[in-house]
Amino acid sequence: MFRLRFAPSQLKALAARFPALADDPVLAIAGRARARGYLTKREFMALGDWKTPRSRPRRAGNTAAVVHEATRLALGATSVELKIGILRTLEGVEWPTASVILHLCDRAPFPILDVRALWSAGLHGTPRYTTALWVEYVTFTRGLARRARVSMRDVDRALWQYSKENQR
Repeated sequence: MFRLRFAPSQLKALAARFPALADDPVLAIAGRARARGYLTKREFMALGDWKTPRSRPRRAGNTAAVVHEATRLALGATSVELKIGILRTLEGVEWPTASVILHLCDRAPFPILDVRALWSAGLHGTPRYTTALWVEYVTFTRGLARRARVSMRDVDRALWQYSKENQR
């Protein structure tokens, strides 16, 4: 299903062109949450705003206790499917936002589901998100990171940047 639109040898150069300074605030939040094993509601809101501000009113309806418990369970789970499924039980959290939480806060490498990145990985249009698509994309991006010897963050940056530079 996935087929990279550029040579893997371009990953580092593409990632280097990504405007990484915009990531600094979310990376700081992510580091604290990763060490702690869960997100606070404030952190949850900030990560959601970074991915999709439109869902803020719905995300705000989650209590601090529910955010704490759901993110603790998701980040502690071992199953790729369960991790994203737990996060999607939160109000205002769909596949892309759940993938951001895992990408930034989980100890294992996870990609971000983003139409730009998916286009660079060979998909056309906005796909219908499913567990099968998620698992396949995780496998694809982890393999890509391993073969190119780059971080998942660099894979994500490179996929996004390639689309920005090449997609019409």
